[in-house]
Amino acid sequence: MSRGGEGMLERVWPAGTMVLTLREVDPRDGGRVRPKGACGVIARCPEEAGGEYLVSFPDGGEFWVQARALDILKHYQKGELDNVEAVAQANDLYAHIHYRCVVGSRAYGLEHEDSDTDLRGFYVAPARLQWSLFGTPEQLQRPDSDECYWELEKFLKLALKANPNVLECLYTPLVRDASVWARELLGLREIFLSCMIYQTYSRYVMSQFKTMTRQLEHGGQPNSKHAMHLIRLMLSGITILEEGFVPVRVEELEERLLAIKRGDVAWEEVDAWRVRLHQRFDEALAGSALPERPDYIAANDFLLRVRRWASEQG
Repeated sequence: MSRGGEGMLERVWPAGTMVLTLREVDPRDGGRVRPKGACGVIARCPEEAGGEYLVSFPDGGEFWVQARALDILKHYQKGELDNVEAVAQANDLYAHIHYRCVVGSRAYGLEHEDSDTDLRGFYVAPARLQWSLFGTPEQLQRPDSDECYWELEKFLKLALKANPNVLECLYTPLVRDASVWARELLGLREIFLSCMIYQTYSRYVMSQFKTMTRQLEHGGQPNSKHAMHLIRLMLSGITILEEGFVPVRVEELEERLLAIKRGDVAWEEVDAWRVRLHQRFDEALAGSALPERPDYIAANDFLLRVRRWASEQG
């Protein structure tokens, strides 16, 4: 079965979705059997994934078809060109990982004995894949895994946008593996630090706190672990603007942050701390010595050098 057919069993696809039949289907009412590969449009959906869909066919026929007998048309047409995991396995992309590090709670010093070990980093796609029809998967992540690796170009673009997860990859003290290229990039990591960090971090924290406040207003309970990491992110952003590096370890605030995570701190107090941090963030931005934007030229030069090297490897 194609990946699209499996997807039909994992979630309910909405009415209006274009589908095709993966095998011959019988309307079971004496009507005309539709052949494998017949196209139609979902008219009505099952209540649960894996059920039957009411499919309208071009000739006006309409009947119920099992999800496992259908595929999403656009997925079917892309075929293996869109199968990231198949491409990764066929090209052994996990063997092309150049940088592997630990981020998350274990890197922050906020872990407990049951904490996951979150591994992140980047890989360099071989030239034969870069030049192929399949293209390069932007991200590698095995199912049910705490590992995630971006292709180098995507990694650099995220860092240039001040993505906090990627910036922390470049500054975490817990490095598992680093190739010559990875070590060179670590030596260049300051090129990604700019005042854009203010916009990225501040906007994200504000939107998340608004969402959690609405949850509270509607009788829900904000995610205390997420709130802790948002406060930590604000503290990190302030330090970056003031001191020019990305702090990862937070030992000096460990107890206060863990108290938020446990839910021992009232929401009003957490939100008040967040507001005070926004004020400090404004002040840090006004006095920051960081450039307005990251160094795109240096990042691009690094990428070109790596691409040239990859092309020489075959």
